[in-house]
Parts: sequence; structure tokens; C-alpha cells
Amino acid sequence: MRALSALLQALTAALVITGCSGPGSVQAKPPAAPIASPPRVGCDQTIQQTGAPGGRIVLGVLAVPPAHLPTAVPSGSRPWRYFRKYGLAIRAGSPAVLITVPAAWRHRAAIGWGNNIGVVSSLRLLSCPRQLGAWNGYAGGFYLRSASGCVPLLVEIGRRAATLRFAIGRSCSSAT
Repeated sequence: MRALSALLQALTAALVITGCSGPGSVQAKPPAAPIASPPRVGCDQTIQQTGAPGGRIVLGVLAVPPAHLPTAVPSGSRPWRYFRKYGLAIRAGSPAVLITVPAAWRHRAAIGWGNNIGVVSSLRLLSCPRQLGAWNGYAGGFYLRSASGCVPLLVEIGRRAATLRFAIGRSCSSAT
């Protein structure tokens, strides 16, 4: 009995020393923060409503910049010292579109389309009804830490997804 009492005292002292006060309060690591929703780009942020755009159409819904773009230009801001402007368009009446910079690239590239969104790693273009044109255009582009890069973007539309690469100021090889 004396040994059990000594063991309980030792355990109680260990809990007090580590700042724990009882069962259930010990955690190996803090709980993960909830994943924030990407900023939403609403219909009020379109800059143009047009007919069918030319160029690269993704999953029949999203018109994106060409695969090869000129070198980014200095932005005058840190940490995103370079910017390559190029708009995109989403087909009116389509489902929302999620655009994401893969986690492995978030220290090298970011995106921003729409007004007042800023520089982000992910954004959601909301579904907009057809008004004057069949496509809704958004201003924006790519933010980079260097003047060139082979930037991947993940695009999700409903249950469909695609990974796109944008060669900004350089060519893309399968290894980059």
C-alpha cells in the first residue's frame, strides 16, 4: 500500500510540474488549426463579360493564361518581388472554380484574381449568371519571388480537377 501511495504522489508531482491538472488534459501536440476557406471572388469582381475567349480552356469552364508567359516584372513589394499580370475568365453559369498553388510551391509563387483579394495561395471563383456575355473575366495574375518559374496550379471544378503549368520567363521540363 505504501508503494502505491508513493507512486501516486510521484505521478501527481509530475503532473503539477508539467502543468497538467488531471485526466484528459495531456496532449501530445496542440490541435490543428481549422483549415481556412479560400477567399471567394464574387460576381461583383468581374471586369468584363464577353463572348467565348480564345486560348486555353480548362475542363470546358475556365479560360486561363497561355502555357508560356513572358518574364515577370518587378512589383516593388516584398516578399513577392515579381508579378506577371494575366487575367482569366469563367464560363457564366458554371460551377464555382477553386484555384490553388500546391503546398510545395507556396514559398515561390502565389496568385491573385479579382478585386481586393490580395496575394493568396488559393481562391474560389463563385458561379455567376449569364448577363451580357457568356464568360466573366477577372483581372490578376501570378506573384513570384524570382522573375521566372514553372508555376503549377491545381484547378477544381465540381468533382473534376486538373493540374496546369505556367512557364513564366522560362520553359518547363518534366522535372520542375
